[in-house]
Amino acid sequence: MNIRMKFKKHGCMKFIGHLDIMRYFQKAIRRAEIDIAYSEGFSPHMIMSFAAPLGVGLTSEGEYVDLQVHSCESSKAAIKALNSVMVEGMEVVSFKLLPETVKNAMASVAAADYFVNFREGYAPENWKEKFESFLQKEEMLIVKKTKRSEAEVDLKPMLYKAEIRDEGIFMQTACGSVNNLKPELVMEAFVKDAGIELAPFALEVCRLEVYADLGDETSRKLVPLEELGEDIEP
Repeated sequence: MNIRMKFKKHGCMKFIGHLDIMRYFQKAIRRAEIDIAYSEGFSPHMIMSFAAPLGVGLTSEGEYVDLQVHSCESSKAAIKALNSVMVEGMEVVSFKLLPETVKNAMASVAAADYFVNFREGYAPENWKEKFESFLQKEEMLIVKKTKRSEAEVDLKPMLYKAEIRDEGIFMQTACGSVNNLKPELVMEAFVKDAGIELAPFALEVCRLEVYADLGDETSRKLVPLEELGEDIEP
């Protein structure tokens, strides 16, 4: 059975890196006695893969991991068992059975929603007016650095939506192996364009949701990854 599990990550757990999150879930799955499948060979390991690993320091309302299990009583029972062994800051919110035709989470990711806000006392003066002006620009150019090189790129085609909500900024960006835009890069381009000096660690970033794209070459049809599966009923 192919399972897609959605979880939240908050509090001090935002400082735990992806490799440690993987190890954490391996231990939690064993403690919750989930009937997970293992690979074959001399060094068997749990069959699981994460969608778009989250950066250190970010919180999330919607992270995903795919599992293979031999059996499952029900989604409700699995969620209860897992949350009973979770530490503060981690919570499983859905446990869905996937059709065999659905690609794994890592291969399915196409976009993500984020909410960005300034820590108390760190918001620049008149930032809302400046951000609205920034969104009207035809190009959002910034030098994007990689391990091997750096190049000037236009972020605008990868920024699907952006708007001010209350005292923060909602963004929907491209996410995945082909195009991947982090909200921190958008904010870097914004403060550079606006001539703002932003203090280190001035931003708080929360990922709200991760999407698959069921559209075609002419239009996007974004669907939350969990909606590609169904609850397991007892």
